[in-house]
Amino acid sequence: MIYDCIIIGGGPAGMLASLRAAKTGCKVAVIERNNILGKKLRITGKGRCNITNDCDFDTLMANIPGNPKFLFSSFRKFSNIDIIDFFNKLGLETVVERGGRVFPKSQKAGDVAGALVNALKKSKNISLYMNTRVKDILIKKSEDNKFSVEGVLVANEDSNIQKLYSDKVICATGGLSYPLTGSTGDGYIFAEKVGHSIITPRASLAALLSNDTFIKDLSGLSLRNISIKLKSENNIIYEDFGELLFTGHGVSGPVILSASAYYKRGRETVISIDLKPALSEAQLYERLQRDFGCFDRKMYCNSLDKLLPKKLIPVFVERTGIPPTKQVNQLNKEERMKIVYLLKDFIVNISDIDDVKNAIITAGGVNIKEINPKTMESKLCSGLYFAGEVIDTDGYTGGFNLTIAFSTGYTAGESASAF
Repeated sequence: MIYDCIIIGGGPAGMLASLRAAKTGCKVAVIERNNILGKKLRITGKGRCNITNDCDFDTLMANIPGNPKFLFSSFRKFSNIDIIDFFNKLGLETVVERGGRVFPKSQKAGDVAGALVNALKKSKNISLYMNTRVKDILIKKSEDNKFSVEGVLVANEDSNIQKLYSDKVICATGGLSYPLTGSTGDGYIFAEKVGHSIITPRASLAALLSNDTFIKDLSGLSLRNISIKLKSENNIIYEDFGELLFTGHGVSGPVILSASAYYKRGRETVISIDLKPALSEAQLYERLQRDFGCFDRKMYCNSLDKLLPKKLIPVFVERTGIPPTKQVNQLNKEERMKIVYLLKDFIVNISDIDDVKNAIITAGGVNIKEINPKTMESKLCSGLYFAGEVIDTDGYTGGFNLTIAFSTGYTAGESASAF
């Protein structure tokens, strides 16, 4: 079989690439190893799918910690605003929520995937190969030792081997996150075959792990409207405000997922949680005085109900070092200030980041220095393009990673379809 363009991977980047290439009249083949397209897309955003972010261009760039300059051309070609318009034209209504996050109005990630799949199936120029895995990319070498792509070698679910030919192949295989959805690192192998270097894949937007003994006691506790500081070797390297979740092994939630992009292994790292960011220490002391005035005959351990979630109180009390059965009216100023200090600086020691397979996004991947940012084409192999998470670039939470996938997919599809 001969195609104008072959796309490896039926995720968000691959589907956008196929739709863009097909629109120019190209005969396109999409190779997907699963029995459905967009398998990971269907579970993103806790099943709601944060499609993109309704922000200005400068804010968009500022939310890409991983090689933002590389994405400049793609974002200009197919921006976050273009993405919203694209889905609206597919018939998918969207809503904008806190922080500019854009979701389908239905709040169902399956509807986002469904809109893309329906568009693919309507196209007469797209052939879908489901339950089919690319075993290898076919490469030829010229007399002057330059690589160019010839096609792919595929195997279906019955292990039947077939060659599909094209001088344009887009690698949109994803990273290593959520391997059960098909992201198992195949794209790195294909890239290395033609000489690409791979920046070591690592977890990004992942939970941070802790060996603190109290962590298990707080498992499942969600804290809202708190602020955090990520400190590495006593230096503040990231700050955020929002929601945090304690897990059985550490901390997660939106503020932690974003902070994790800054975490570096091997460095002494802590998360400082301000449990009452709206109040200064002086204001918090006055608040504490009022609360304790109401509970002056209660034991200290029973006097924090107005300040803290019930699950947090025993841990908090122990960490202040104040005897839990001491009566509130017997607490001196120094002890009361200990409480204030802990409310403003509740420390969680970080030991590691969660495994990449559990991360929302894989950081690392194909070296951007070896990819043309205007076309997504390999600088080492003519006709080979990259799109999405397989590339060494990543963003914060808030729809920015899907924006990368859609924009690079669009760029690769457009570039590969140019004759």
